[in-house]
Amino acid sequence: MHLDKLLSRALGFEFLSAEEGLYLFEHASTTDLMATAHQLRMIQKPEKVVTWIIDRNVNTTNVCIANCKFCNFFRKPGHAEAYVTTIDEYKQKIEETFRYGGDQLLLQGGHHPDLGLSFYVNLFKELKSLYPTLKLHSLGPPEIAHITKLENSTHREVLKALMHAGLDSLPGAGAEILNDRVRRLISKGKCSGQEWLEVMRAAHQLGLTTSATMMFGHVETLYERFEHLTWIRQVQSEKPKHTKGFIAFIPWPFQDSGTLLSKIRGVKNKVTGDEYIRMIALSRIMLPNIKNIQASWLTIGKEIAQVCLHAGANDFGSIMIEENVVSAAGAPHRFTSDGIQDSIRKAGFQPRLRTQQYQNRELPVGVEQQVIGY
Repeated sequence: MHLDKLLSRALGFEFLSAEEGLYLFEHASTTDLMATAHQLRMIQKPEKVVTWIIDRNVNTTNVCIANCKFCNFFRKPGHAEAYVTTIDEYKQKIEETFRYGGDQLLLQGGHHPDLGLSFYVNLFKELKSLYPTLKLHSLGPPEIAHITKLENSTHREVLKALMHAGLDSLPGAGAEILNDRVRRLISKGKCSGQEWLEVMRAAHQLGLTTSATMMFGHVETLYERFEHLTWIRQVQSEKPKHTKGFIAFIPWPFQDSGTLLSKIRGVKNKVTGDEYIRMIALSRIMLPNIKNIQASWLTIGKEIAQVCLHAGANDFGSIMIEENVVSAAGAPHRFTSDGIQDSIRKAGFQPRLRTQQYQNRELPVGVEQQVIGY
């Protein structure tokens, strides 16, 4: 393989193979990867704008039978700390989110063995009746697969019922690494990688906007990272022409603090800032049919995330008024609305508040800045 030819093909929006992506990771300089990815970004998103969003991650329940070895958040059924969030708790969290300028809940939870489709349909309907303007960016392919099994139904029928109840978009949660060798080691109780992809295919067929993710830096091989990217790209290439499909891709490094992967297997997060920047750049290069690449400041910090804005990333994600799962494994970073905009400006870009659909919205007047207790 020849580096210049590969980078030239990338600039032509060609689909590089997993082997070619791996070759770039192992042989191209960080400078060349950043330059190529930034050129692609400026073709796809030509304004010197970086988008961000105000939303809140709220967990429906912490009860889960998936037994992921990287998760400190879940509790087994019957545990003294197990909970299901109440409507009164949702009301308090939603109204606080509105005060901070947010309009969306990223609503997720565990694989609760007793919470089937009717629970989520009724929950979504009630939240939408109480707050008609609220956007629900909720659940994820593993939860859809879990509900489908409980109901002995199909992904399509479960998604249709949830959309009718108020689901606005589907997060890319639970992708981790889509190769099943990896999934058997870290998240055996979740759906297979191919089922994750099939849920997304069904969502795209229904016109539901989704995102895609990758959690890396644990037990996967480098090749399996690039295999993951090509599978996501393939699903995006199959979406109906009138739909958006995967609207964004968000990669982040495994957070190891206190996890079973760390305690029992000795797996540590060894992803350096340089490696993360390279993976952001290669995400842009490998995914020419996904326009928005998000830098995960929550897991890698402000400074590295700012560099990523010159390496193919065009989105800074959310200020995350509340986030429990990744934080429970050691992600300590936080932003206010002013702080995230200031970071974007200092990186040389204009901040622009967005919706989940990547439409511009004005920052509400009188937004509260202090996020207390998280």
